[in-house]
Amino acid sequence: MDCRALLTRIAAESSSRLQLWTSFLVATKPARAAEVGVWKGAFAAAMLAACPEIESYAMIDPWRHLDDWNKPANVDGDTFEAIHREAMANTEFAASRRRVLRGTTLEVIDGIADASLDFAYVDGDHTLRGIVTDLIAMQPKIRPGGFLGGDDFCADVWQHGPSFEPTLVFPLAVHLALAIRATIFALPFDQFLIAMPNGSEPGGGFVDLTGRYPALDLASQVRPPRAPLGDRLRAAFSLSRDHPRASR
Repeated sequence: MDCRALLTRIAAESSSRLQLWTSFLVATKPARAAEVGVWKGAFAAAMLAACPEIESYAMIDPWRHLDDWNKPANVDGDTFEAIHREAMANTEFAASRRRVLRGTTLEVIDGIADASLDFAYVDGDHTLRGIVTDLIAMQPKIRPGGFLGGDDFCADVWQHGPSFEPTLVFPLAVHLALAIRATIFALPFDQFLIAMPNGSEPGGGFVDLTGRYPALDLASQVRPPRAPLGDRLRAAFSLSRDHPRASR
């Protein structure tokens, strides 16, 4: 399968995130899939409805308030219980094909065998700690030649503003993919897809199908805070005193 050609066509034809992924899964026909960060179950419901070939769909989400997660979706416990009920209702039509794994990724990941998944989708904690945990934990669960996709592949790390932890799905997912010699594609709607190497074809590289990711550096977005004015004046005075020519 020419993954780049398939994704280029699907990206051009899709008008939403759900259309993009349902088109991809219809084309690739995964039998075993997983999703990290299910929320209300809209994504899971769309994939299960569009892809009858999916025999098992693991739904991974703690559906609880986490004290050390500084993101807008970290709501209170009662709200999470309502969200969990909605996720179950939205996917009830496929109850025989879903596997509900309620817990954080590290709490439940051992319930999925290594190299057992054809496709996984990561839409959980997008902080540095969260995306490192999710991608590294999920990567060995994908079979050679399988796919690992995800959401919030934002070129701007300040997705939710400076009051919240930066979103670091990009560029971390790129670096992970390159480290395992996989090819990673930047897709519309802030999506990404890692095509896992299968051992027989050369892989590796970052393919930007959107033109929105010109560089992988963080320096342009994350700078050390400027020193207070008093410190800068003292430093300038010290420099001029120690180096007389600097004041000329």
